[in-house]
Amino acid sequence: MPAPTPSESAQQGAARPRVHFPMWLAILVATAGGALLAVQSRINGALGQSLDDGYTAAAISFGSGLVILLIVLCFWKPGRVGLGRVARALRPNAQGERELQPWMLLGGVAGAFFVASQGLTAAVLGVALFTVAIVAGQTISGMVLDRVGLAPGGRRPLTADRVIGSVMALAAVTWAVSAQLAGAVPLWMLIMPFIAGALAAWQQAVNGRVRAVSESAQSATLINFIVGSAVLIVIVLVRNSLVGWPAEFPTEPWLYIGGAIGCLLIAVQTVLVKVTGVLLLGLATVSGQLVAALLLDLFTPGQAVAFSTIAGTLIALAAVVVASGWLTARRRPASA
Repeated sequence: MPAPTPSESAQQGAARPRVHFPMWLAILVATAGGALLAVQSRINGALGQSLDDGYTAAAISFGSGLVILLIVLCFWKPGRVGLGRVARALRPNAQGERELQPWMLLGGVAGAFFVASQGLTAAVLGVALFTVAIVAGQTISGMVLDRVGLAPGGRRPLTADRVIGSVMALAAVTWAVSAQLAGAVPLWMLIMPFIAGALAAWQQAVNGRVRAVSESAQSATLINFIVGSAVLIVIVLVRNSLVGWPAEFPTEPWLYIGGAIGCLLIAVQTVLVKVTGVLLLGLATVSGQLVAALLLDLFTPGQAVAFSTIAGTLIALAAVVVASGWLTARRRPASA
């Protein structure tokens, strides 16, 4: 019996009952995920400082997440079934068509590139400028990917709301971190995190496609961690064989939970991207990061919080509302 074509598979998927996930809830969860991402960044950053080696810290984070997912796979049958669906979707049918292209499994490479860009440029650029470059790349890439329809939700038009919201978000992030911006840096150090941000948006899109085919967030997340861990392990082995390994590893357990947080974040993103699209998911995530970073600073003794940080965070939240189209939808007259 020949394998089903992509259109037949879509029809079969449409016949299955779907759980309605409202846009407002998807944006709220994505914002919460961004807040969790900020916490993960602090944890992984602390581990990197303790080791004096950000690459090894990243490999530990990815690797521990992979171990967790493999353990879950042993007890979670839908995850194993989902991997089988992915394998079948990669095989060409009688017409030579594939439901899933092999390159769509490489989302984890984007995560590894992001970490590499942190290690190569963040110390020189500073966290503020690095963040602006990341958000710029992620926002522009999100608009393009939504326009071409790479994410499982299909094509999304480039409306005025989405463009205005994107510009607001970029301005908000720039203002929020403006107190930390200073100094001239080489152009390539700005281009690298910009590309990392663009690839982060692409990662969300392709992981969403894998999740749609596998019908399992756990399967899509596992594939992402397998690829990302493999790339980071190779980088660490090559780099540390030249510069040496960390002298000792910290004993605080909380420094090693970054991988567990990453598992949750990637799984949630693979589900949400079909509802929100790539651009809106990225904007909500960035807003959540700013909110969490602001709260962490507010509750850190002796940490001063600039007015620009508070104002930029509020504008970023407003940008999500604008980009979602809610404001114009409320003004639009009801159709007859």
